[in-house]
Amino acid sequence: MGIYERWLLPRLLDLVMRNEEATRYRMKTIPAARGRVLEIGAGSGLNLPFYGAGVTRLYALDPSRPLLDMAGRKHPPAGLPVEFLERSAEEIPLESHSIDTVVTTWTLCTVPDPAKALHEARRVLKPGGALLFAEHGHAPDPGVLRWQRRLNPLWLRIAGGCNLDRRIDRLIREAGFEILELQNEYAKGPRPFTYTYWGRARPA
Repeated sequence: MGIYERWLLPRLLDLVMRNEEATRYRMKTIPAARGRVLEIGAGSGLNLPFYGAGVTRLYALDPSRPLLDMAGRKHPPAGLPVEFLERSAEEIPLESHSIDTVVTTWTLCTVPDPAKALHEARRVLKPGGALLFAEHGHAPDPGVLRWQRRLNPLWLRIAGGCNLDRRIDRLIREAGFEILELQNEYAKGPRPFTYTYWGRARPA
């Protein structure tokens, strides 16, 4: 891991993801989490303040030690036990059917194998558990999609492996989830980067 990936990129991600639009989607998504919660791609901990009193324990999983170190310096809601796990989303170190809610925000764009990560999320969820998601990806407008595909090779290199054009809803369904709620829109900002999917799913 080079200097950019180890030191500069984590700080850039933390700064960029503090924007108003990201906060708006966090407020729509995170408070619905309940019980034992696994957040995949927890990053620098920007979701921590949005967890409500219904969460009894949070497992914050991310493969980046620098990002988890930043998360550890943030303050979760009072009384919320948080365990930081330096692991990839494709290899979740938790028992099957042990989690009530899985949360993923701006993570499925970057995970090297999103299908495997979602199958792992499904494995650890209890029957009737929930997957809460807020992600960006494949735009429905042909002109925007063309720009996503043009920009993607460069964006992958400078944004830590982030893909602009993944079909988030398709990935979730193909991993064995039933989507119960799904909303889509362009967030504020350049359209190739901002087509947003957020909602709730459960194991089918």
